[in-house]
Amino acid sequence: MDLEAVRTFVAVAEAGQFQKAAADLSITQQAVSKRIAALERTLGVRLFTRAPRGAELTIDGQAFLPHASELLRVSERAVASVLPGRRPLRVDVIASRVAPSGLMRGFHRAHPEIELDVMMLFDVEAAVAAIRSGAIDASFRAVAMPGRPLPEDIESVRVLDEPLQLLTGPAHALADARSVTLAQLVGHRIWMPGIVPGTEWAAYYEDLVAEFGLTIEATGPNFGSDALLDTVADTPALATFMSEQTRLVWPAGHGLRRIPVTDPTPVYPHSLLWHRDNPHPALATLRAHLAASAAGHDAAGTWRPDWVIPH
Repeated sequence: MDLEAVRTFVAVAEAGQFQKAAADLSITQQAVSKRIAALERTLGVRLFTRAPRGAELTIDGQAFLPHASELLRVSERAVASVLPGRRPLRVDVIASRVAPSGLMRGFHRAHPEIELDVMMLFDVEAAVAAIRSGAIDASFRAVAMPGRPLPEDIESVRVLDEPLQLLTGPAHALADARSVTLAQLVGHRIWMPGIVPGTEWAAYYEDLVAEFGLTIEATGPNFGSDALLDTVADTPALATFMSEQTRLVWPAGHGLRRIPVTDPTPVYPHSLLWHRDNPHPALATLRAHLAASAAGHDAAGTWRPDWVIPH
């Protein structure tokens, strides 16, 4: 159905005259007549009858008018949904409890006037594909994994180097330490069932193990963070790594400890990815916000994999 013909029909119905509708639409009266005639042919009914005072709706025209008005409203909403600055900024934060989610909460507090759609995509390939298709505007990822360079049309910038911490139960051998070195962790079992082969975090921990001789186990089903915390709290032989800004709550009786890791401190490098031709004005605002709040990267006494994009 021709939306311009529908728009012309509504204009004539509101004006009550073909001539006035033509003036309102800035077209000729002949163009109005042609559009209405074409719409009537499409619908197979008469929409107007000529009257001394102009044009009056037929019974079919009266029935069609509310639907035509709604059709125009839907069309306007559809156009607005993709206009830069008119639709929400769509950002992938991977998961709700991790640092990127916290970064976006900070951005929302600083810029409450910007509408946001927060997405949670699992792997980097899905995120990059969504950025390239326009399904999302940006994603937080650790880039670039070995053998998986970013496409040329995808831009990235490091926004946060997040320290890892050791999480233990109260009976673990290191539970009372104020900090632990990576050397002290050699020989201890670090259980991380959420590591999925092929992901950027799997590549990160593989390099950490290779560099420092750690033992990370990813065995068993992943029942989520609550089950992980329950098991670590009850099992003196197990610990796990937890990023510093990961937000977790556990029962007071668990007695869990979050212990800083040093010499060096492993940091997880979060980068923001976006398409270089993305025109959404809020994307530039997000990048400026993250740049203003970002600390220095590759600080002395820290470690990150060699494949991480340095800037």
